[in-house]
Amino acid sequence: MNQAHTLSAHTAEQAAQVIWSHWQSGQVLSALPEACRPQTAEQGYAVQAQLPGVAGRSVVGWKIAATSTNGQAHINVGGPLAGRLLSGQVFESGASVPSAGNRMRVAEPEFAFAMGQDLPPQSAPYTQDQVMAAVATLHPAIEVPDSRMEPFTAAGQAQLLADNACARHFVLGPAAPDLWRTFDLSTYPVHAHVAHGAQTRYTREGTGGNVLGDPRIALTWLANQLSSLGITLQKGQVVTTGTCMVPLEIEPGDTATADYGALGRVSMTFSN
Repeated sequence: MNQAHTLSAHTAEQAAQVIWSHWQSGQVLSALPEACRPQTAEQGYAVQAQLPGVAGRSVVGWKIAATSTNGQAHINVGGPLAGRLLSGQVFESGASVPSAGNRMRVAEPEFAFAMGQDLPPQSAPYTQDQVMAAVATLHPAIEVPDSRMEPFTAAGQAQLLADNACARHFVLGPAAPDLWRTFDLSTYPVHAHVAHGAQTRYTREGTGGNVLGDPRIALTWLANQLSSLGITLQKGQVVTTGTCMVPLEIEPGDTATADYGALGRVSMTFSN
């Protein structure tokens, strides 16, 4: 592999430091400095891999961005993007999630899977059956993404990956009953509403089919993406598979709730 396709660890760490310092300060940037700007998806993932060390955080799971064609078109990428869920960024259902510095201001109802077994890198792609056999539990979840790139819609795949695929905060709901394994998640309905105090502002509907056709397909994609990068999807990690509806626009003081029927519900308040 020649230098055109790889980024030195030092250069990748420099880029990660720029990203993380902007996260901490609440500032945005139009592009990473040319000297450490990733040009390919591989280079973007190399920068992202340095983020946990730079931030002093552990990787507690993974997120998938752009799991719908609309989402891909919105940020001008050709396929899904994987990002790391970092410790300190994850909340329980009902939590107050900070709005400070968040410029996207959306909540994304998602299907999240907690892993019960490791899926280490392997030469052959994992099948969906293999991946689902490694899952411990399904959870309703809400992702509250954001980006340090402005405009993030023009940053391109490599820089969005360096920016951790727009991962910011994540709300994990309680584990669903085991009967979830008997449901067709591709058609499974999710109902969401956004309220300000006692006043409902609006409602929205979605289905699991908006997530690469099925959240289980998205999880299988993630397992194989990590495998190709030489990364183990670890037991205990959570994977949130992408929004199952048009993202919910939220303002400080709003509460977003996603109701998954028999599979439970999850909510969060966007703090002032």
